Amino acid sequence: MLGYVAVRLLSAIPVLGIVAVFVFFLLTMIPGDPAQVIAGDFASPEQVQQIRAALQLDRPLAERFVAWALRLASGDFGKSLFSGIPVAQLVGQRIEPTLMLATMTVCIAVVIAVPLGLVAAYKPGGWVARVSMTTAVLGFSLPVFIVAYLLVYPFALGLRWFPVQGYVPLSQGLWACLHSLTLPALALSLLYIALIARVTRAAVLEVLREDYVRTAHAKGLAERRVLVRHVLRNAAVPVVTVVGIGFAALLGGVVVTETIFSIPGLGRLTADSILRRDYPVVQALILLFSTVYVVVNLGVDLIYAAIDPRIRY
Repeated sequence: MLGYVAVRLLSAIPVLGIVAVFVFFLLTMIPGDPAQVIAGDFASPEQVQQIRAALQLDRPLAERFVAWALRLASGDFGKSLFSGIPVAQLVGQRIEPTLMLATMTVCIAVVIAVPLGLVAAYKPGGWVARVSMTTAVLGFSLPVFIVAYLLVYPFALGLRWFPVQGYVPLSQGLWACLHSLTLPALALSLLYIALIARVTRAAVLEVLREDYVRTAHAKGLAERRVLVRHVLRNAAVPVVTVVGIGFAALLGGVVVTETIFSIPGLGRLTADSILRRDYPVVQALILLFSTVYVVVNLGVDLIYAAIDPRIRY
């Protein structure tokens, strides 16, 4: 198993290298000049040229790529073109809100969706199944920003149970942090509740048709024991896949939610950096998101082996 983990981690290095090179040249093709953005609309051409020279943006593209690749190989992501702060420090300051938001969203989605999908599979014509299918349709149909505004009006502006915007750092207390993230997490979780509930329902329905489940019932095993030992365990593999990929996608895809609720996370940093043409920050963020995908996929594969002993690497 350790050998498999080592091979997977080593095989990720060339993938991340290709991503890094692709991102570097792709960003240079984006219209707009970072020096002009920093200088402002009323700067003279001489002032813009001075900023461009100070940032070494006037050097040939090949020379800039070699310098950037050498810095990256040594673990140096450079400095932000806009603020001058080291990129690693800038990303480190923004990672906590996004990580907390993604974790809370996945937890809410799993706690609601798995029982919903399970009951919907056991009682296909019942009201839970209809609620599950309605939730799935709403989750896939309503954009996140619509759900966010639908939650803000009654629960933040009306009842004042939660703050409209903002983020309370974890250092000020876990409860205060979770309280500030409740509405954003609920807004984000609707889509994942719909997705996980549908996958859970489909997986459980397939397992219920298997011979070993009928045999377990024929042997007189209690329904709860059949559910836990046979149904849930064998239906968990596709659910784990959706949860893992969903968590990785959340880390890089919370731009809209973080903007609506003014959460200073990686999503807002990505959007701001793209608008400012802050190339080093965008490059570092894309590499970070790519690394998260690789690590999460590896974690999902390892969980497969723990759930189903027939899976070996």
